[in-house]
Amino acid sequence: MRRPFGTQRGFTYLTVLFVVAFMSLGMAKVGQVYRTAVLREREAELLWRGSQYRLAIEAYTKRGGGLYPRSLDDLVRDPRDVTVRRYLRKRYPDPVMGSDEWGIVKAPDGGIMGVYSRSDDQPVKAAGFRLADAAFEGAAKYSDWKFVYQPGAPGASLPVPQGATGPQPGAPSPGASGPPPG
Repeated sequence: MRRPFGTQRGFTYLTVLFVVAFMSLGMAKVGQVYRTAVLREREAELLWRGSQYRLAIEAYTKRGGGLYPRSLDDLVRDPRDVTVRRYLRKRYPDPVMGSDEWGIVKAPDGGIMGVYSRSDDQPVKAAGFRLADAAFEGAAKYSDWKFVYQPGAPGASLPVPQGATGPQPGAPSPGASGPPPG
């Protein structure tokens, strides 16, 4: 016996409704994965740019007898020199905030000893930082990631590019046998 026409239409409608609901859930998951990928990319860029500022402040300070720069523009063009001297190629914006304004860590002499993102968002990365950024582990927000140059701090003079390979300090040289001297 045949079912009435209205019953079949209700079943088809219900099937389409379930298909649309499952597709929406799938799209939401894809969106979440994409958002996480974008955040990780911004974090990596923040770590690189912050390290560039730290290294520029270090070079400026070492060349200036321990005096810290008075503004971030001093890192782009050192006002103490007659010739053009640059420690940064340009002022890098904060990739997390999307702004040219950074938080500033003041030095004891009133200069700038570091920068940080002003974002209160929670970082995706919580561990596995380089030595110079080891203090970032377990930070609750990006503004806790302070890229500061302090003479004598661990990793202060160790610019290690990501993905760099080569002999590590204390490792035996290639072709050497036995433990490293020490």
